[in-house]
Amino acid sequence: MGKRSPLMTGQWAPRATGGTRRPGGAPLAAPPGRRGATAPQWVARAALPVALVLWLLSLRHVNLGAMTDLGLLQVLPVLFWVALGLLAVGFCVALSDRRTRSRWFAAYVLGLIAILHATPALLYPTLRYGWAWKHVAVVDAMIRNGGSVPGAPQLDVYDQWPGFFQLNALVVQATGLESSLGYAVWAPPVNNVLLLAPLLLIYRAVTADRRLVWGAAWIFYSCSWVGQDYFAPQAFAFLLFVTLIALVTGQLKAAAEQPPGPRARAWPVGRYLLVVLVMAVIVCSHPLTPLMMVSALVALSLPRRNRRVLLPVLGAGVLLTVVWDATVARPFVSAHLGEFVGALLKPDSNVVSGLAALGSAAPGQVVVSWVDRGLSAAVFLLAALGFVVRRWTRRTGMPLLVLAPMPVLIANSYGGEMIFRAYLFALPAAAFLIAALLFESRGRPRLRVLVATPLLLAMLGAMLFGYYGKESANRFTRDEVAATHFVTATTPPGSLIVSLTSDVPGLEMNYDRHPRVQLNEQEVAVRQRLVNDPIEGLEPFIDGATVREPAYIVLSRAQAAECYLNGTLPADTMRRMDTAMADTAGFVQVFRSKDAVVYRYQNPEAKEAP
Repeated sequence: MGKRSPLMTGQWAPRATGGTRRPGGAPLAAPPGRRGATAPQWVARAALPVALVLWLLSLRHVNLGAMTDLGLLQVLPVLFWVALGLLAVGFCVALSDRRTRSRWFAAYVLGLIAILHATPALLYPTLRYGWAWKHVAVVDAMIRNGGSVPGAPQLDVYDQWPGFFQLNALVVQATGLESSLGYAVWAPPVNNVLLLAPLLLIYRAVTADRRLVWGAAWIFYSCSWVGQDYFAPQAFAFLLFVTLIALVTGQLKAAAEQPPGPRARAWPVGRYLLVVLVMAVIVCSHPLTPLMMVSALVALSLPRRNRRVLLPVLGAGVLLTVVWDATVARPFVSAHLGEFVGALLKPDSNVVSGLAALGSAAPGQVVVSWVDRGLSAAVFLLAALGFVVRRWTRRTGMPLLVLAPMPVLIANSYGGEMIFRAYLFALPAAAFLIAALLFESRGRPRLRVLVATPLLLAMLGAMLFGYYGKESANRFTRDEVAATHFVTATTPPGSLIVSLTSDVPGLEMNYDRHPRVQLNEQEVAVRQRLVNDPIEGLEPFIDGATVREPAYIVLSRAQAAECYLNGTLPADTMRRMDTAMADTAGFVQVFRSKDAVVYRYQNPEAKEAP
């Protein structure tokens, strides 16, 4: 018999003959033989290309302008759903056959990534999501200012965690591109493809069963509704986090296979330095991910058998985080220290802070929110069942990794987003526990996969509610981009820019030329005055506008969509503002298109600066 893995001490390693055994002694899938393909294999091989062709055909005629409460869900044609369902069924058929080769599983998972994450990129004419535009602007600012973002109170946090932006600035300069905008569009599919390799390494460190490995990968992508895969430091740091866990779990397995003795080493020098480098990049790229990293390493260090490998890594991770926060990130940490300490005393509110108040949201968004909550609860419930039913999983690191984000969740709300981030960081391990529950079978694997197929389809459908449900606000048209470019690139320096929401593509470009006001972030009394009388509500912000430094009010389709979806302002606020400004002296319409309008205002009574 082979040696036991430290992560999976109940599973035997391969025999000398190449066979493998499960914890209970039943043989795992044998290597594919040379016999002819079976009927299930032919079905699986045919379903994949047919599904991809149907998907591409379904994208030819999509009326994006018809999106409202449910985003892309309500405008994607039936052919899209047929393609996605066929892909899922084909994967399940492949999963039911022990002889299916890994390359077919890989093709199916890559096909799933393409359909889920490349669809918006193929449909939309511009970059999706307002925060992605903001990050493009930060990269541009760092290139223009020699590596920093000076004079920007709302953007200076990026100077303290610049890793992601500095890397992209280097890419833009090295390739001669005008900006990162050209490739940022493809960040979601690329990030998810890159994530697949470390996920597979983690799963293969704890099992040799191909069906569990690829089933877990499929479940991860089917349940990853949070949407933290766009052009952002979070996506970059999460990729590095999963890579770190893959390196650690691989070393735990390698260490267990070493012969015991005083010469046994926990880490080869080169691999340890690679781990430290990955942690250093995480620490300098994102404020939250280092905390999740330390929490995960602490959790994996709890079993005594793992400490020889984990403690050197944990010590380096803690040291890097503390040093960075005490030096480069000190301004941010110092300014928010009282808030951090206060949050420790409110663990209950931290946990529920991300659950949106649904009373003012659009009806479709209420449905989206409840589906997201249901899917998240189902993931943790199924993972818990996997932990209970598949006893061998208790001796792996997967349950510990599921629980690792919980201390961070309890300690801080992270602006209401911590509950979503905790779900994201727990999902890779939870997906494996679910795969063990659904797909491990010592007999009749086809029957087990057949029973699990409706559940996988339900997970996939639920995931799309969270991922596609807000696309009416996340999508930007060329008219909206043109309006923003007009304001940021052609208006006088010092001009104030006023917007309803943050859903304005590229409003941070040339941030140093224009102060900004975002109306939906103001106090309730200010918003109420705006609702009662748009002109009176605008007056406190634009009263000082002059001929040399006028104010520009930007109204656009996506802003109106966000007001409707979230309910922070009434859905007709933008229309009423447009009508009021058109009828009020001092407001001059300087740009109008189908999806955007810009007004210039200068107070005739305001005195010019000497």
